[in-house]
Amino acid sequence: MRVALLQINPTAGDLAGNAALIIRSVRQAQSAGADLAATPELALMGYLPRDLLLNRGFVRRSGQMLQEIATELAGAPPVLVGIATANPAEMGRPLFNSAVLLHKGVVGQAFHKTLLPTYDVFDEDRYFEPATEPQILEWNGWKLGISICEDVWNDRNFWARPRYHRDPIEVLANRGAQAILNLSASPFNAGKQLLRERMLSHLVEGHRLPLAYVNQVGGDDDLIFDGRSCAFDANGRLIGRAAGFREDVLLVDLEAGISHIAEDDFAVEAEIWNALVLGVHDYATKTRFAKVLLGLSGGIDSALTAAIAAEAMGPQNVLGVLMPSCYSSTGSVDDSVELARNLGIETVTLPISDIMRTYECTLADAFQGRAADVTEENIQSRIRGNLLMALSNKFGSLLLTTGNKSELSVGYCTLYGDMNGGLAVIGDVPKTMVYRIAEWRNRRRPDIPESILTKAPSAELRPNQTDQDTLPPYDLLDQILELHVEQCQSAEEIIAQGFDEATVRRVLRMVRGAEFKRKQAAPVLKVTSRAFGTGWRMPIVRGE
Repeated sequence: MRVALLQINPTAGDLAGNAALIIRSVRQAQSAGADLAATPELALMGYLPRDLLLNRGFVRRSGQMLQEIATELAGAPPVLVGIATANPAEMGRPLFNSAVLLHKGVVGQAFHKTLLPTYDVFDEDRYFEPATEPQILEWNGWKLGISICEDVWNDRNFWARPRYHRDPIEVLANRGAQAILNLSASPFNAGKQLLRERMLSHLVEGHRLPLAYVNQVGGDDDLIFDGRSCAFDANGRLIGRAAGFREDVLLVDLEAGISHIAEDDFAVEAEIWNALVLGVHDYATKTRFAKVLLGLSGGIDSALTAAIAAEAMGPQNVLGVLMPSCYSSTGSVDDSVELARNLGIETVTLPISDIMRTYECTLADAFQGRAADVTEENIQSRIRGNLLMALSNKFGSLLLTTGNKSELSVGYCTLYGDMNGGLAVIGDVPKTMVYRIAEWRNRRRPDIPESILTKAPSAELRPNQTDQDTLPPYDLLDQILELHVEQCQSAEEIIAQGFDEATVRRVLRMVRGAEFKRKQAAPVLKVTSRAFGTGWRMPIVRGE
């Protein structure tokens, strides 16, 4: 039994485009001698389709497109396609999350997802009815247990606290399944693939069943899917892994226990770099932007964002905008010019000192008797934000924001200023990790000037300003934020680990106070276990 795992990059809602991807990859699998092929979860609709699933016309058209795919592939090997199907019962949610078998031009048996995640970025119970019983596909003398994504994530012997009371894989094993096939759309975060493989290996070893797992690849709004479809023999040994962060077709011989293991780099810096490059490219191209632009400040954040953008879009499609003020150091301007030259991107310089003076004159009477404070600093940021948006509008280019997760966490950013833009590229990357990724990148291609890596971080909105005038040192701040934001620990729990109480309580107050800013931020590409995006559901108004 040779199963082809069709690791494709679908787009939410693009039924015709996704159908073309499925047909192309099935043809490739046919040429490779596959007996059966499988797409990722909801591949025809693109994961996550979110509230497109509430649109009955969209769901109806997807069913029609499924029949067109079946007709087109009438002479090809059978393929399991991820799609939402109707729930015929009079009660419950109207849809199932399904894998449907296409063979000889016929839309055949449907297999439904049992476990519906409702945590982090997932809200599948909003749309889908869970399967009452998992099902087996009998093909070529094999009994294949068909499962969908979350169904393999509830092994009670692997997880200290399983999330669900049912284990679909255990049911399939008890019903005589000889192998498990899983259709997934599992979003990326750093380190997750190695966890996936440990978990799947443990699951396989416990049931003594080979397993093939096909995962989606590509960017979808704030989510990034890393692909890395994989397969294990009945002893839990990894026998196959598809490429990371690009489309691939992985052929797995379940009987012989043979496949191919693609080379990969699991260093956290490499994973995040590759994910962000893919995320920027797909977000831009899937929203029909051919070019991007960003402000270049001479700091590490804009430098790394520019390097990612140049890799994702091609340097000829990136514009760097320098907007020096009277507080901008010569070094920052020179560093930005050198960075742009190294990356091969175009630049434009728009000095803002005259605009600042116009604001000062206009507001002089209204501000009379009040000392200069953060208000004037924010005006500078908002001037730059307006200029960047003007260029974005005029050139039809996507504006990338350059703020990092540490800043976004504590509100060290300006609404309608440096937060302006269509995509927050490194908004889920802590400041200390920004430096690590930049240094990793420079060891491979030294585009980021050394002076950018070594200078003290500064917004340069007043004389001799540094970030640490306002914030704790980033190595300390990021430790506290990781415990609070990603691990959901309280002030008391963090303090108990030896952190200074006043610092912890101050940081957590800043996090709470910045919620209104984050609600208005650009979409943040998710690369950690908990990002300020789809999965972050904190109230703005709270009594704490």
